[in-house]
Amino acid sequence: MTSREPTDAAYYLPLGVTDGYEHFTPTHSTVSVWTDTIQHGGPPSALLVRALEGLASAPGLSISRVTIDILGAIGLSENRIRATAIRPGRQISQVQAELDVLGPDGRYRTAARATAWLLASTDTAELVTPSEVFPIPTDDVAGGALPDWTAMGWATTGFISSVDFHRADTGTSRPGLTWLRPRIDLVEGETATPLSRFACVVDIANGLGSTLSPREWTWMNTDTTIHLRRAPAGDWFGVDAQLVGGGRGFGYTAADLFDEAGSVGRSSQTVLLTRL
Repeated sequence: MTSREPTDAAYYLPLGVTDGYEHFTPTHSTVSVWTDTIQHGGPPSALLVRALEGLASAPGLSISRVTIDILGAIGLSENRIRATAIRPGRQISQVQAELDVLGPDGRYRTAARATAWLLASTDTAELVTPSEVFPIPTDDVAGGALPDWTAMGWATTGFISSVDFHRADTGTSRPGLTWLRPRIDLVEGETATPLSRFACVVDIANGLGSTLSPREWTWMNTDTTIHLRRAPAGDWFGVDAQLVGGGRGFGYTAADLFDEAGSVGRSSQTVLLTRL
């Protein structure tokens, strides 16, 4: 097992609410694999979903799709976040949250935005598409289970070091399936919802689906869209991802998403491909 740095108690420390904005200090456990001056996309995605969930409390409506757009570097200085309803409705509604980062000039810059569609929840059990259920391996695996990550040190520091993961048994119908679980809280003093924890690890699909060498290429995603068939549950979430490259410097990562009860939905990410 690969050794990992001790992680923080949470990804964010709450600083209070001012003028409708929640303020947070990101901890070391949010740090990106690409550089130690910015956050990985997972924790900010989860924080944005947390804000959307706080606004998506109308009875009879459920989040069916979330899109997180990364608008710039998500820095490690003070972050603030606020959610608004941009399309209220009884059957269809849309909500939005923005994450701002405090700059050295004392001004905030919007670094990420999330939008979600909320749809009316009714009984459509007769239409459920059957889903295969995959067992979660019993042995913890750290670092070495991910392609070339151990050699780069990615699994031993920052955000990746705060996540437990298992590779699926190669004898299953989905040998690329990886099970992930954040080991720490999203916000200190709170218990995160399954959906926000789910959003935290779905961002990793971009890395799980890649067969590229990080010594030769970077493959950074500009967004993550999650289409849900139902709300995720539990602590462990499965991601079966594939990065599809194109010939003009970009591609996409597509992933099937699971929890312990079976299929939850699908995700897609736009990927900028750059040779080092």
